[in-house]
Amino acid sequence: MSLSEAAQFECPYCMAYNDLEIDHDNDINQQQIVDCQICCQPIELLVSDNGFGIEIIAKRDDE
Repeated sequence: MSLSEAAQFECPYCMAYNDLEIDHDNDINQQQIVDCQICCQPIELLVSDNGFGIEIIAKRDDE
């Protein structure tokens, strides 16, 4: 059994989809900075569980 779940989010800079592994015990309701896998720009992520599944909010680091 896997402890993480695969998810995707869209880069707010280049609009490319990025892959993300979410660990329910450590990543839910956490804010993190990741680099886009395509354009390497910093992306601020907020990962939450909205009751219907995982929600990933991705925004530019400079917003």
